[in-house]
Formats: sequence, structure tokens, C-alpha cells
Amino acid sequence: MIQRLRSRIARWSTRNRAGTANAAARLAPEVPFFAVGDIHGCPDLLHRIIRAKDALAMGGEPVVFCGDYIDRGAGSAKVLTRLFDAQQTQPDQVICLMGNHERMMLDFIDDPAGRGAGWLRFGGLDTLASFGVSLRQQQTDAEVAVAIANALEAALPEGMLAWLRGLPLRWSSGNVHCVHAAMSPRRTAQDQREAVLLWGHPDFLKTARDDGQFVLHGHTIVSQAQLSGSRISIDTGAYRTGCLSAVRIASGHCRFFSVSANDKAV
Repeated sequence: MIQRLRSRIARWSTRNRAGTANAAARLAPEVPFFAVGDIHGCPDLLHRIIRAKDALAMGGEPVVFCGDYIDRGAGSAKVLTRLFDAQQTQPDQVICLMGNHERMMLDFIDDPAGRGAGWLRFGGLDTLASFGVSLRQQQTDAEVAVAIANALEAALPEGMLAWLRGLPLRWSSGNVHCVHAAMSPRRTAQDQREAVLLWGHPDFLKTARDDGQFVLHGHTIVSQAQLSGSRISIDTGAYRTGCLSAVRIASGHCRFFSVSANDKAV
């Protein structure tokens, strides 16, 4: 398992080196760290990516999860519980960012008949089912929506709702900034709107930053995790492709790795 992972990383590093060497050379985090892309209710892939990280003998380095832990896949409750427990026991090593799907779930709990109602159409039904909350029809009236929201809140483990509400929107180390979706290329890392960090920006994918800062993000599915200009993209569509990707960032280095649903159990 360990040798196979190291072999993969060597191949990916070589494959990406030609086009990204200059950009990678400018990476200057304060500490080396890992970052993991969108999990979307895939606990088996989360288990594999954690084992893969540990197999690289990089224990002790921070690991940043870039949001969207829930919806789409069938195991949202298991994913949230594992991340919640990990952050309680390793608060300095495990960083969990807010994703737009976590924001939608919180909006549903707070305003199920209003702004939160759309969550059910974007994977919320899968998350409800994973917590044992049943919904017989997708279209709900206000009274039913409130009852469902109350049932979901009651089903969350103690402390989880407060934890979800407190998830940060950004984590930075040196000139590398981890967010869920995007940052405006015209604003500093510290001067970003919440909607952009969670949902994206029209210029993010087509305009590189010119201030020497890098943005590591998920949200937008790419065929292969990659460093392109000032962007480090690591969402490879786990729920759709069966591939969950991660990256290790160190000074002057950017190494990608991934796990697949087709890999042997570890």
C-alpha cells in the first residue's frame, strides 16, 4: 500500500512538473500541510485518504478539509461524525472549512420554509436519510419543512450543530490560502465576501492573481487535481467519479495524490 502510494505520487509529481515548476517554486507556506477536496458523503474515500496521508509518514502536519462534507453521497452522517470527532481530539492538526453545502444545511435548519428550502434539491435528501430522517415527498409545505428541520437538528450528535456554525471560511499559511470555492482575484485574501468564498467568483477560474498569493480550493470539479497559475484545484468529484484527491503543500513543493473507490480496502 505504502509503496504503491509513493509510486503514484512520483508519477503525478513528474507529470505536473513541466507546466507548474515555476509556480510551485513560489509556494511559501509557513508550515507544510495537507488539504483534502470535497468528500460529499463518501466515508470510505475519506477513510482511504486519511490512511494514504498516514502512509506517507507525514503525521503531525496540519490537514485542511475544504468543505462540502455532506450531500450527494449516502454517508454524510458518517463523514461529519468522523471529522467532528477528529477536530475535537486534534484541534491544532485538523482544520475543517465551511462549504456551500454545509451553509445550505444550516440555512435549512434555521429557515426551512424560506431560504433553506432549496437545500433538499441539492443533495439534502441524501443527508437527511443518512441521519435517519425520512421524507416521503420531495415537495414540502412549511409545516412539514419545519418538522423535518427539527428532526434533523435532534438527530445531530451533541455539539455538532455549534461546530458546524463555527466552521471557518478560510485557512492561510504563508502565501497559500485554503477556501472552499474561490477568492476574488481583485481583492486581498483578507477582504473577501462570504458568498465568493462559498459559491465562487466569475473571474476566479480565468484570471490569475498578480500578488504572489495562491488559492487552494475545491467546489469546481476537475478531472485531475492540479496547480494552474495561482490556483490549486483539488475537487475531483468524489461522489460522481469515485476519486477523492488531496495535496501536500510545502515550501516550493506541491504534491498531489488520490484514492479511488476501486482501490483495495485498507
